[in-house]
Amino acid sequence: MKEKDTQNIYAYLTFNGNCREAMTFYKHCLGGTLALQTIKESPLSDHLPEKMKNVVLQATLTNENFVLIGTDLVEEEGLIKGNSLSLMLYCSSEENIRNFFDKLSVGGKKKQPLIRNHYGILFGNLTDKYGNHWVLNYNPR
Repeated sequence: MKEKDTQNIYAYLTFNGNCREAMTFYKHCLGGTLALQTIKESPLSDHLPEKMKNVVLQATLTNENFVLIGTDLVEEEGLIKGNSLSLMLYCSSEENIRNFFDKLSVGGKKKQPLIRNHYGILFGNLTDKYGNHWVLNYNPR
């Protein structure tokens, strides 16, 4: 495949009214630039009730390594959190993985503490306070 044919996949998270809070938390943990757009700031504004005007239509957290997108728009059946999706965070140093793991786990649950496996890879996983699952990985090689 030619380089120009490659595609990117971004994590897209749905929240239940706390997208702004969650994405601000992720910005604090991971760094980057956060852009928020509410329904009031979009063409949808004229077609939705007043109570929805401050709902986050799209939040985008970006840095040179990732794009994380979030929204408060939930489908009719409501928000259903499961364990079928995790966000995989590849870290560039042991200091980074420990820092990110500690920050992301605040208010959440450390499911697998950071451990070094028999290949020398440091990894762990957690569920953050918003119910999102994270797998963190650092390979020193």
